[in-house]
Amino acid sequence: VHLKPNMSCFAAPKVDKSVTSEEVEACQQAWADAIVRISKIHKNGGDFVAAAGQAAGELYGYGHGTVLFKPTKAAEYPFRPLASQAMSYFVGGSNVTFVSASTSKPDGKKGGMNIRKAEKGYSEDAGFAINGGKGWEHVEFQNHQIDCHGEVALAMGTYYFTCATTGDVVKVEYTFGYKRNSDGKVRICLHHSSVPYAA
Repeated sequence: VHLKPNMSCFAAPKVDKSVTSEEVEACQQAWADAIVRISKIHKNGGDFVAAAGQAAGELYGYGHGTVLFKPTKAAEYPFRPLASQAMSYFVGGSNVTFVSASTSKPDGKKGGMNIRKAEKGYSEDAGFAINGGKGWEHVEFQNHQIDCHGEVALAMGTYYFTCATTGDVVKVEYTFGYKRNSDGKVRICLHHSSVPYAA
């Protein structure tokens, strides 16, 4: 029996990489839990910056591909394409340090030396994940709709944040995109938040 190389018996089994609505909801719950957890760690004097960094790595696709992030409370720097910029938003500009890209200047020996400039995060960032120090007690997602497109899924709706200090509930509207990364995990690739329009 002669088998041709292009016959189906030589083909690798096809794996369905589609993102499901159940995975989207699981990502949303993980995000909500992370915000509350980071707030509690901050309140207890723990390393909330490290906790936020771990959560960001698990939840957002930074390092795996492009992330389109437009935070709620960002005016001077409304778009955050880098992980360090997202961290500034979530934990506060004074709690992170940006390191600029290396530049080369002649040193007369080996043709140049690397100069790295360190700067604090954005001053407009009070730390959303810790609610500017007040903390969040509860976060609840209410999806208007989830639309799945193969390896990417979109979700739009409203989430509610309960302040851990005052008990006030803040209403915010969102659009999220979720993408399956090369390691098989589903992470956020799009995050746009805004407060409801008031005429």
